[in-house]
Amino acid sequence: MKTITAFLCFTVLLLAVPGSSEAQTHWVAGGKMGLSLLDGTAGFQIGPMGEVIFNKNLAVGSEFTINTQSGTPVNWANYFKYYFTVPGSKIKPYADAGFSLWFYTGGPYFSILFGGGAQFPVAKNLYIPADLQLGPVFATGTTVFYFAITTGIRYEI
Repeated sequence: MKTITAFLCFTVLLLAVPGSSEAQTHWVAGGKMGLSLLDGTAGFQIGPMGEVIFNKNLAVGSEFTINTQSGTPVNWANYFKYYFTVPGSKIKPYADAGFSLWFYTGGPYFSILFGGGAQFPVAKNLYIPADLQLGPVFATGTTVFYFAITTGIRYEI
């Protein structure tokens, strides 16, 4: 566990070191809400999120969501995100992948999540995202599938 933590810290520090005068670190804060499907049960989810954007395209983020399915699952997700550059457009499409912990009846459980979406600008540094996430949740003795369609608000500091 210490090796993984050290590797992740080293990776974040490596990405944070500016390689040119164009490299800037931006912080993003916001929230998300939407519909989720966990173990075949639909529910609503809501929670805060935050991320650090390195070199315009790479980001590391974390989010904490509460879901309304049976047992009130709570998800703490950490992810790496890549923003694609679209010439002439202010829309910011992205892909992300990461790990999460689920806390609900009988857990905590581990999950691997993948997804993507796009952020649509509504004002200076203010975005509305359209996001899709999916992946397996490794519960005790079984694997549960997670799927979510969310939106929210994000402010780039």
